[in-house]
Amino acid sequence: MKVTFIKPNIGRVNGRPYFDKGRMEPLTFAILAGQLPEGTTCALYDDGIEEIPFDEPTDLVAINVETFTARRAYEIAAEYRKRGVNVVLGGVHVSLVPEEGARFADAVAVGDAEGCWQEILADAAADCLRPIYRNATPVDLTGLRTRWELFACKRYLPIRLTHFTRGCVNQCNYCAPGNVYCKSHIHRPPEEVVEEISAQPAPIVFFVDDNIVANPDAAKELFRLMIPLKRRWFSQGSLNFVEDTELMDLMVRSGCSGLLVGFESITADKLRLMNKTVNLRHIDYDTAIEKTREMGLLLWAAFILGYDHDTPATIRRTVEWSIEKKFCFAGFNILTPYPGTPLYDEYRVAGRLLYDQWWLDPNYRFNDCVFQPALMAPDELRDACYQARQRFNSARSVVSRAFDFKTNARSLWSFCTYLAYNPLFRNQMYTKHRMQLGYHDEPLSPIVRESELTVCQG
Repeated sequence: MKVTFIKPNIGRVNGRPYFDKGRMEPLTFAILAGQLPEGTTCALYDDGIEEIPFDEPTDLVAINVETFTARRAYEIAAEYRKRGVNVVLGGVHVSLVPEEGARFADAVAVGDAEGCWQEILADAAADCLRPIYRNATPVDLTGLRTRWELFACKRYLPIRLTHFTRGCVNQCNYCAPGNVYCKSHIHRPPEEVVEEISAQPAPIVFFVDDNIVANPDAAKELFRLMIPLKRRWFSQGSLNFVEDTELMDLMVRSGCSGLLVGFESITADKLRLMNKTVNLRHIDYDTAIEKTREMGLLLWAAFILGYDHDTPATIRRTVEWSIEKKFCFAGFNILTPYPGTPLYDEYRVAGRLLYDQWWLDPNYRFNDCVFQPALMAPDELRDACYQARQRFNSARSVVSRAFDFKTNARSLWSFCTYLAYNPLFRNQMYTKHRMQLGYHDEPLSPIVRESELTVCQG
């Protein structure tokens, strides 16, 4: 049996497929490949950096679906199903709207796929896939094997991806992953993670965890074991890690070079609207940020723009504040209601959504506003967010933030990282703005095969 893993692209820029110069390894597939039974072969094709050989023989296609890649994922699924190949979809998007995904595939995996992966493989081999496979409980992360050789000869950034935890203890109303995991948070055995990292030559590791410090005791155990490895690592984490001096010390000693932190807003009113209660303890942010500066961390600050208190003026203040704080990177993301989240349901009931399913609508463009803001027109919010990205990524801003000798210019390595990745993210920002989702303009239509009209026996 052969399994083909597919990472979908987002869509097109000026009529041509978007080529992602900042593509990172799709870790999910390396983990699933590590759980394949003996005798099963596999291949990976990344739609963002290479063409998919649809006519290459395979027995099962597994596609990871994010909301922004859903349209392209369904297009890819259709091509394989035309050829009589079974397709299974997984990922956050179809976990939140499994009935939608099931219309475009033979099967959908809801939640962490490891919990039902062996069952899916067995049913696929018997050509008897069920429409939806669900994991009722968190999966056991013990003994996972990651097959990084799946990424050989692929044009990915020179950063090794791994993971320690899954889930998040918070449940912000806009967050898709948070609403999949519903406050559950599990972690791998720390010694297995360290053994995995030590077997890899890559000097830089990125933990894809949504919140690597959500369980401080488990995080401390991992960081203690990582100290002898002398690897640099990055991840994502909630700001409350600054409350634990021991945790911060272990982070630095274990090689932490930076974190992506969801600041989301600089006002308490907005944080309450989004249920981002973890940040309210540090709402002035100054003390927390200064602690991270003393650690020498490169911070990627993430913001969400468009909640009901926002205006073009508040958005401009957020950008200027970010430049003043000399963040290494910052993301100014337009508020986007993801299906299956409380925010989406709230706006749908209130009649504020501008699209029924914006992620599938051929008229939607990347970074468009998909709802009616309270204090702006939709296009006004879209333009204000774009201007925010322009301002933060301008040459003047990049230079003004570069010579922060506590963070961005703390060492030659930090300075080179800052200079290498700021232009990359600037280029992505301009290229992806208002790009089209998917590769085709016509409405999506599920493919119904003759075999689906019969009842599976057994």
